[in-house]
Amino acid sequence: METVTIKYKGTVLTPAGFRSVEMTAKADKISDKRAKVLELIEIDGEEIKANMSRTGANRQKFYGIGVASREEGKIKNLSTCQIV
Repeated sequence: METVTIKYKGTVLTPAGFRSVEMTAKADKISDKRAKVLELIEIDGEEIKANMSRTGANRQKFYGIGVASREEGKIKNLSTCQIV
């Protein structure tokens, strides 16, 4: 299988509700149209860590390691992703 780096939109749960973020991941191409996420590299251009925030405000904080573990193994349509 071919390993590619992809960017796609996802959501995270913050105290203020669900918020949209951009995720960068390494993925295995399983067909011409689909890829399986191996590991998340970045969320909104930042290295993944426990306490992350979209804007720096407390109400925008989320648990980055949990988000990364939930994304691993997901199948993504390449038509909705950008191959980097």
